[in-house]
Amino acid sequence: MTRVFTGSRLVIASHNPGKVVEIAELLAPFAIGVVSAGSLGLPEPEETGNSFEANAELKARAAAIKSGLPALADDSGLVVPGLDGAPGIYSARWAGPDKDFRAAMERVQRELGDRDRAARFVAVLALAWPDEEVALFRGEVAGHLVWPPRGERGFGYDPIFLPEGGAGTFGELEPAAKHKISHRARAFARLVEACFAGR
Repeated sequence: MTRVFTGSRLVIASHNPGKVVEIAELLAPFAIGVVSAGSLGLPEPEETGNSFEANAELKARAAAIKSGLPALADDSGLVVPGLDGAPGIYSARWAGPDKDFRAAMERVQRELGDRDRAARFVAVLALAWPDEEVALFRGEVAGHLVWPPRGERGFGYDPIFLPEGGAGTFGELEPAAKHKISHRARAFARLVEACFAGR
């Protein structure tokens, strides 16, 4: 049985401002005080895992141990079958040290060429406690890639991802609409059911 979260404070183990805001908004209904790893001055651990699960767990464990608080980490990315699953766990690294996601989107477009434009976003949330217990939750959303990028909302690859059945890219959707269908929201729903139910 998954451990229930009973605390009042949680570290969001991310240095990505967009991701921190999105996770904080998802946590808002549960009256949990959140603080980001960046604001605590915690270093970003090197992502040496070979899967979303491994990297999420690595980040959550590092933040929980260093802060002494439970920590929630996300590892997520864009998986494009036409690129053999790339950029996948390397989605952020494709944007380079300057986090230039325009360049990353252009690389996806250039390398994909006229191949199948199917894609999916994957998110894995890891909730770690300072005693090193960890729970993992995965969410996915399928769609396809569009070009040129559309919309100024969201972050990362959102402007080129059109979810299945969607009228707009993740870059065009209002945050509330994205939260209802996103990969992170789906992983979060599993996290809530397992760890936050009854709060």
